[in-house]
Order: sequence, then C-alpha cells, then structure tokens
Amino acid sequence: MKSFILKYWPIIVIFFIWFIFSSPYFLKGDAPYPAIYQNNFFSPWADYEQYTVPVKNNAISDVVTQIYPWKHYTIEELKKGRIPWWNPFSFSGNPHVADFQTAVFSPFNLLFFILPFIDAWSFLILLQPLLAGLFMLLFLRQLKISKEGSLLGSIAFMFCGFIVVWMPYGTLSMAITFLPLSLYAIEKSFERPKFSSLILLSLCVAASFFSGHFQTSLYLILYVLAFLLFKFFSTHDKRTALKVLVFIIGGLIISLIQIIPSLEIYQHSVRSELFSNKGAIPVRNLITVFAPDFFGNPVTRNDWLGNYAEWASFIGIIPLLLVIISLLGKKENKNIRFFLFAGIAAIFLAIDTPLQSLLVSLKLPVFSTSIPSRIIVFFSFSFTVLAAYGLDSLKKLLDNKKIKKVILSCVSLIFVILFIWLLLFITLPKDKALIAARNLLLPSGLLFFGSILITLSLKIKTKRYVNLVIYLFILLTMIDSFRFAQKWVPFDPKELVFPDIPVISAMQKSVGSGRVYGKFGSYIDTYYRLPSIEGYDPLYIRRYGEFLTSASKGTYQPAVRSLAVLDKSGKYSERVIDLLGVTVLFHVIGDTGKDWAFPVWAKDEYGKYKYSVFYQDDKFQLLSNKRALPRAKLFYDYEVIKNDKEIIKRLYSENFDFRNELILEEDPGLKITGTVKGDKAVIVSHTPEKVIIKVSSHAPGLLFLSDNYYPKWKARVNGLEAKVFRADYTLRSVLIPKGESRVEFYYSP
Repeated sequence: MKSFILKYWPIIVIFFIWFIFSSPYFLKGDAPYPAIYQNNFFSPWADYEQYTVPVKNNAISDVVTQIYPWKHYTIEELKKGRIPWWNPFSFSGNPHVADFQTAVFSPFNLLFFILPFIDAWSFLILLQPLLAGLFMLLFLRQLKISKEGSLLGSIAFMFCGFIVVWMPYGTLSMAITFLPLSLYAIEKSFERPKFSSLILLSLCVAASFFSGHFQTSLYLILYVLAFLLFKFFSTHDKRTALKVLVFIIGGLIISLIQIIPSLEIYQHSVRSELFSNKGAIPVRNLITVFAPDFFGNPVTRNDWLGNYAEWASFIGIIPLLLVIISLLGKKENKNIRFFLFAGIAAIFLAIDTPLQSLLVSLKLPVFSTSIPSRIIVFFSFSFTVLAAYGLDSLKKLLDNKKIKKVILSCVSLIFVILFIWLLLFITLPKDKALIAARNLLLPSGLLFFGSILITLSLKIKTKRYVNLVIYLFILLTMIDSFRFAQKWVPFDPKELVFPDIPVISAMQKSVGSGRVYGKFGSYIDTYYRLPSIEGYDPLYIRRYGEFLTSASKGTYQPAVRSLAVLDKSGKYSERVIDLLGVTVLFHVIGDTGKDWAFPVWAKDEYGKYKYSVFYQDDKFQLLSNKRALPRAKLFYDYEVIKNDKEIIKRLYSENFDFRNELILEEDPGLKITGTVKGDKAVIVSHTPEKVIIKVSSHAPGLLFLSDNYYPKWKARVNGLEAKVFRADYTLRSVLIPKGESRVEFYYSP
C-alpha cells in the first residue's frame, strides 16, 4: 500500500482536490446546475414565489436557456433510437445535430443511459476538471517533469480560468480537456512510435469535436499542429511527423459526421455574415492574470466591465511566479521556448489590437465570427506547463544555492504587482478602487509569502527546507485554485432543476399538432417538447429570422444574431401567429394591457374577443387561437416571386390573402382550378425527422406545411420523390395530385 501511494500520490492528490470541489454533489446531493437562478429569474417559475436563497451565479444563463434543454432533448431522442438531426420545437423547426453545442455524438452521453438525467449531467460537468488534471499530469510526466512539478501544473490547469468559467456548460471546457492528452500522444509517438499512441491521438481529436464547441476544437487543432511542427523541427523525424499528421487527419475524418452538418447550417445562419472583434480582451484587463476579480465578479454582483467569462485567464499567482523562474532555463530547454511563445502568441491574438482587427477583416469562418478572446485558453495551458517546469527549476536553483536569480524573479513580479496597486488608485474611481483593492489583497499576499519563503533560503540552506518550499507551493496553488473554482460554480438542489408546474402540463395537453406562443424562453419549448415559433440559438436559419423580424413593420428587416423573436405588437404579428399554426397563447396575467405583451385581450371587427381562455391560475392564462391555420393545409392558388425583399413586401401586404394563397420562388407548373371545398390534409404521424400526411384532394394542388424550410428536408408523394418548394419565404410546400395521397416529409442528413 505504501509503495502504491508513493508511486501514484500525484493522482491521489488530484482526486482528493477534485472530490473536495465536488463534495456538494457527493455529500449533499446538490447538482452543479444554477437551479435557484432558473427559478428566480426565468418565467414561468419566477412568476411564482421566489426562493429566498441567494442566487450564486447569474452569469451562466445559457446553461438554462440552451445547453441543458438541448442535452435533455438529445438524450430523449437517442433513447428512442433516433439521431436528433432536427429540433421541431424551436424556430418552427431547426437543425439540432448541426449546432455543435448539442454535442449529440459525445461519448459522455453514455452516462445518461446509466444514471438518472440530473446525475449524469452532474458527472458530465464534474468530470471536466478531473480529466483536465489527469490528462495534464500524464503529459507533463511525459515531458520528464518531476511528480511535484507535474502535480502543480495539473492543478493549475484543471482549475484555470477557462476551465472553471465554462465548466457549467459542459462543452467548451470538455473540448479543451483533450489538448494535453493529444500532446501526450504526439510526444509519446516521437519518443517511441506506437500504433496505440497514434490511435489515441485520433480519438482525442474526434472527442474534442464531439464535445460541443467548434471554435475551441479548431483552436485545439491549431495548437496540436503547432506542437507537431515544433517536434518535427526539433527531431527532424519526418517519418514520425507524417504518421502523426495522418492520424490527426484521421481524427478529423471521424469528426465529419459533426463537422459537415455544422458547416451547412453555418452557411444558412446569421452567424456567417457577422464579423466583429467584439469580445477581444482590452489590454488593461490583462491585470486579471494576476487578480481575476480586479474588476469585480458576477458572483458577488460587483463587476462593472462585463465579459468576465470571456476574459478569464487565471492560473494562480504561485504558478505565475514559477513561470518567471522557468524562463531562467529556457536556453537549455526547447520545450520552454515553445510554450513561452505559444502563451505570448495567445495573448496577442486575444487582446484588442490592430492585429485582432486585421484577423476580423479577413472574414475567416468561425475565427472572424466568434468571440476571439477564447483563444486565451492557450495562454493558460502554456503557462501552466511553464509553471511545472518552473517548480523543477526552482528546486534545482535552490539545491545549487543560486538563490539570487530566483529572488530577482520574485522582485520583478512584485514590481508588477506594485505597479498595479499604483494604477488602481490613480485611474479608478473610489468605489471601484475599493473593490479592486480588496480583490488584489490575496494575490499580493500569496506573492509576498512565496517570495519570503524563497528569500529565507538564503539563511536556511537545507534540503529539507527546499522540499518544504516545494510542497508549500503545491499547497498554496491548490488553495488558490480551489477558492477560484468553488466561488464560480453553483451547486443547487436537484428538485429545483426544471420543476414541473401546472401551466406547463396544461400546454402539453392542449397544443396537439399546433404551436405555442407567449412570454417564455426557448428553454421551455425544447425541454418540454412544446412546438414554438421563437428560439435562441447561435446557429438558426437566417431566412426564418428575417421572416419574423419583418412582421414588425411589413418591410424587410435583417435577422437578429442568435435570437428569433416576434414583435409582440408588430403590425403583422397576428398574421405570423395564424400562418404558423399557433393554437395556444401563453399569457402572464400581470402583463394584461401592457405594451410589451401580445394583446390576447384584443377584439375583432365584430367586438368579440379573438382568443378564448381555457386555463387560468393566479399567474397565467392559456388562450385558444381558433383563427390559426392547420399545420398542414391544401392550397390551390399561388404566385411566384423570386426576389427576397419583394416576397416579404407581398407577404406582409394588406391585400394578400395568406389563408388561401402561397408565395413560391419557383413555378411548380400547377394549373389553378380554384379552391375545392371539403378537401383534407391530416397529419397522421409526426416525429422530429419525419412527418406523414394523408391528403384527400379533388384536384391537383399544393400541400403546405408550416415547418421551417431547410435543404435537408425531402418529400415523397405516394412513394415517389417530390420537390420541396420554399413557400411564404421560409416554410414548405409540395405538389400533390388529385385523389388520395400519402405525403412523407423526411430529413435526409
């Protein structure tokens, strides 16, 4: 037992600190999910009595509105034996697999087949720092760094700024977790080429792309390729380099099942047209490398610059001190020079400079359309590697009595901290200076304490004292990293995660084949499988967004980034609701008569209420919309308009009879014989990737389906392939013959 502990004690320490961090789940049964935040701030739960327990972190709203509902839908579909290519519950339908953040092909989805959903979610979130720490330990040991140095570097990485702030999402942090394991596989291959190492590399690349964040995985590939290039020039081993490159490509080929759909939806989304360096880190914010909460923290509600998560670059003050010490050995160690260059390059690519503006101007997909600051993760990773080298350098320098060089390193960092203190009182208003000063105390204290420990080596020149300093540095890094992580990540009671309430159940029972609309977020529709016309997703179909926004005034309006919302008081909002088959209106009683609410209290030209209440409690009403078109309907009249803006203009014109006429972009060659009474179109089966409709028509016509158009949707009429026409700007239509027909719309990935 003793020999086992001595051999594997760094792994034991990593598991120990991880267990302490995860103890709210293991010991109290709380989940790493912002449930109290959800119930206090998101309708419909927030409209009831709120929980008095303080909300820990209100800066991770996307976990509630996107990530968790998407994961829930993904797992439900996978358990039914279906790959969820399409989500019919948001945006009147939208690609699901294609959105990287749904992580449909993640191997960790297996957890959800073993454990209850909330427990599987908890393990998914908590595994990220553990895997990051273990993979980093493996890589650092492969670099021949000591157990002590490897442990310190692993702790600093597993709780670095990027890993911690994105941990609640289960996507970005997981995607970068495979970076050290990928580099381990490369390092191992150059040391002693083995097929197992190369296979591991391919699997790491694929696992990163399946983890749920395209941008982060692309960054990982860039770093992996840079490291491969470095190893090639260091060893001149062309054969091994070529093998490694082949297996990197192999990992990308495995990932194509995720990458190809994402590239397709990217071309059809708003994101493909938005190029901005918004989100680049202001140079002044590099102060947060030393003090992550210098500008406040969303958790304590005292941040004043925003973008805390996007700019997080924390690795700990002791590791930073060790980074400077590691540079004393950069001449002898090529690895140190590589990681130093990589870390500095990441800073220059993340901060707001003319270089960042130049990269945006190149209009590179993903790189120029996503928030650029996230590449700062390479600074955190590279500098934690340097910190690991630094601890070994410190031990070597202290053992060799070269203490002056070490003290010089400490003094240089102390001067930086003193300069920050000076700037604090010169540049910041008094109230903000007090916040910054309070949050600078601990980093400054850790730095001075570490410097004192090193300085004492001048007098206490024993090997035992040197070892004491080494282990104290590891302990201080553990404490500092743990403090940062536990402050950010919320753990809340499991029973508060998407609790069922009567109004939601009432909507589920009454919606039928129609849709719901009202003042609630996209988290409701996807999680509870309630078809909605709105949505929140960075990758949604651009034309659908234009269709909704243009209803406000009746003229063409561009789609909004990530969000498709219908103007509640728009000039043609009622037309959209009827056209899209909205049969249930969700209304907050307290919003009655307010400008921001959809006017469910409106009356028609005969003085009768347009909508009738069928459910009511103290907070909400559900109203039935009898004016809505059926989801599937036969049309016998159409007109062809090819210009997008002209389609919008015609669709939202007073004299356009949207109930009896379609607008197509291509001529179907149908001879109009007039509307035939009594014809029927009945949806007999509706799954996310297939809609089957029985049609009875006394004349050839157009079958209209008010689901979002997307090129991957195909159709069969009576078993024969049929063309799907884009109708009314963004919906679907297909030609049907006279008589009885069976029409099948199916998604063809």
